[in-house]
Amino acid sequence: MRSAIGKPRKTAMKGQCSMHTRTRSRRSLLGSAILLLILTLSGATACTGPAAAPPPTPTPLPLPDKLTFYDWAEDMPQPVLDAFEAEYGIKVNYQVYESQEQAIDRLKGGQRYDVVVMESRFIPMLANDRLLASIDRRNIPNYKNISASFRNLLYDPGNKYSIPYNWGTTGLVVRSDLLPQVATRWADLWDPRYAGKVGIWRGQPREVIALTLKSLGHSANSESPMELEAALQQLLKLKPQAIFLEDVDPATSAPALADGRLVMAMGYASDVLLGREQSKAITYALPQEGALLWGDTFVIPAGSPNQHAAELFLNFLLRPEISAQIANENHYATANEAARALIERDILNDPVIFPTNESMKNAELILPLSAKGQKLYDDIWARFMAAGQ
Repeated sequence: MRSAIGKPRKTAMKGQCSMHTRTRSRRSLLGSAILLLILTLSGATACTGPAAAPPPTPTPLPLPDKLTFYDWAEDMPQPVLDAFEAEYGIKVNYQVYESQEQAIDRLKGGQRYDVVVMESRFIPMLANDRLLASIDRRNIPNYKNISASFRNLLYDPGNKYSIPYNWGTTGLVVRSDLLPQVATRWADLWDPRYAGKVGIWRGQPREVIALTLKSLGHSANSESPMELEAALQQLLKLKPQAIFLEDVDPATSAPALADGRLVMAMGYASDVLLGREQSKAITYALPQEGALLWGDTFVIPAGSPNQHAAELFLNFLLRPEISAQIANENHYATANEAARALIERDILNDPVIFPTNESMKNAELILPLSAKGQKLYDDIWARFMAAGQ
């Protein structure tokens, strides 16, 4: 599994005749030009009276001695955190969680963190529960480095609460030498020839249901009761011939694939990268019905006592050279477009990490569910897990 895979700015009038703006958008620049033209035509450009005193220089906010960063184990390279401390004098206390659910429970329980890595589909729920701070992007100018493809997405319009971090796919990890033919579809998991040799993740109910929906030609985010019931019936056919993979250390299917206990499993780039070290026959396929996409983001919890310093930290992480350093060490695709030129060629050109456009046809991002939809999914999973017991 993962180690853990979208304005205008304010303008200010200073004095009677001169106008100063801070980092304007195209809209604000256009408005300034129109205003200047109106003033010129009306003869209002001559200054009258004494010039206003210049605004006082803002007093820099004091920086804390420490920030608490909450993330998957081994996701953020320690040299990056050390470099931030060396530059700003702020030590980063790197705390780790075992699952997103654990992280969410601790946020709801009042634990204080300054920056948390959170999967995109949980952003709306956390925002609705007022657990996330609204991010002041004036303190994160390096946000401009984020690819337009990752901005202003449905889960967080305007990126009010989240900054895109990295992303990846869920596909099929296979032992190509143990299959009679190439695996190309989610439906291959149901092939009776592989009974007892296919793996699904017990701790990923949303993705298991999503891939089943895709195998039937439905959206991975369907909330149709009829389509979800069909997915349940399809899952009940899979259960007797599947092995449940557990979210325990090491949380990867690589060993089971390497020793032949599995010939195929739903999985991630990390499973393939680890598996390659044990067998060159471990490969990856993005199913023709459409891969599943996940995205990790940075968020600042509402309970953070150091929001300004947290934004400083995020701006540091979005430097092209820093984002590239992270990708070069954790081998996940970055949302930072400016970093791509600095990523090692063998990583950037690896289709397991950075898939080709062709292989991404029909791919779907796992999106947040409505409250009604979540109840349906919970019910489907409970019935699936209870079957045969």
